[in-house]
Amino acid sequence: MSLDVNLTKELQKKRSENLYRVRVVRSREQNSYIQLGEHQYLNFCSNDYLGLSNHPEIIAAAKEGLDEYGLGSGGSALITGYTDIHRELEVALAEFTGRSSALLFSSGYAANIGVLSALAKKNDHLFMDKLCHASLIDGAKLSGAKLRRYKHLDTKNLKEMLTLIPIAEIGKEKWVISESLFSMDGDLAPLNEISKLCEKDNTTMYVDDAHGFGIYGENGAGSLSAVNLTEEQAPVMVATFGKALGVAGAFVAGSEALIESLIQNARSYIYTTALPPAQAAAILKSLRLVRTENWRREKLFNLIGEFRHKASKRGIPLYENALGPIQPIFVGDSEKAMNISQSLADKGIKVSAIRSPTVAKNSARLRVTFSASHEESQVDSLIEGLSEVLIND
Repeated sequence: MSLDVNLTKELQKKRSENLYRVRVVRSREQNSYIQLGEHQYLNFCSNDYLGLSNHPEIIAAAKEGLDEYGLGSGGSALITGYTDIHRELEVALAEFTGRSSALLFSSGYAANIGVLSALAKKNDHLFMDKLCHASLIDGAKLSGAKLRRYKHLDTKNLKEMLTLIPIAEIGKEKWVISESLFSMDGDLAPLNEISKLCEKDNTTMYVDDAHGFGIYGENGAGSLSAVNLTEEQAPVMVATFGKALGVAGAFVAGSEALIESLIQNARSYIYTTALPPAQAAAILKSLRLVRTENWRREKLFNLIGEFRHKASKRGIPLYENALGPIQPIFVGDSEKAMNISQSLADKGIKVSAIRSPTVAKNSARLRVTFSASHEESQVDSLIEGLSEVLIND
């Protein structure tokens, strides 16, 4: 009984601080609209950046996969769950990203905790951007390595940290860990500068490209491709299928030695059921579309440019470093952010209010995200809605 009492008090505290989260039941999503209960909204809070989540060819590939393989994979990848379609997808991912090999995971979270807990050892040194995703933080903690957080995007601060390792601890492995496109601020990491520091300091570079894979680089090969960083320069690449590719799951790409080590040691890979084969078939089809339909990226960035131009003319405060599909509008107070989000919903526009602990206290924001499925007229509707609610707030 005491457990329920304590939990109830904690939940009440979250409500009083406007930090309580409520799941929203979605009945369907169609292109740029989302159905929540009886109401349909123009959706500006999805990570479906290329508008592929409802693509008929991807759906057909999943159905064909179901017919051929059934629903579940039937076991972990090291028992009976690894099929020829899983292998085909891994080979395609390695080739696409310019890496030697690739390994599938059930989610980006599983990939990050799996890699870090398997490879980083106690007394190794991890240097992580202050705004990295929770999965990277949790993976670092599980590893037992010494974690230091450098100021967001601040390579000068990173350099200082790298040079301040005590002499007695020199010789231990060092890792620099960063996202490519940051999920809540929408800004890009200075990957080339980080790479130079890592090369000079004999440090391993680890990049989580969850939000960059599919939209940056040649034919969408990712952020490392966009800045021409090789496998040797950036040995660990993690990316997901649940954003630009419109499906679900994740992968790690790197050297044969890296991937084989993860197969042997990554607990979140070893002790979990493999991705359903039909899901792998859907991802493979999505990957082919990403590589060939460059118009999706072109349309996406044209819409982002239109939004930023028109928002600036209307006095809507934008983050100057956010030039990709994630466009935060900083509010500060959690209650205020929730109220603005609700006011937009009342106008038929769905935009998420992001609060602590996802972001730091007093840095609540609206997180506007764009998709190639949007049209310019819908961007105009968003601009009108934001102008009205921000002025009236």
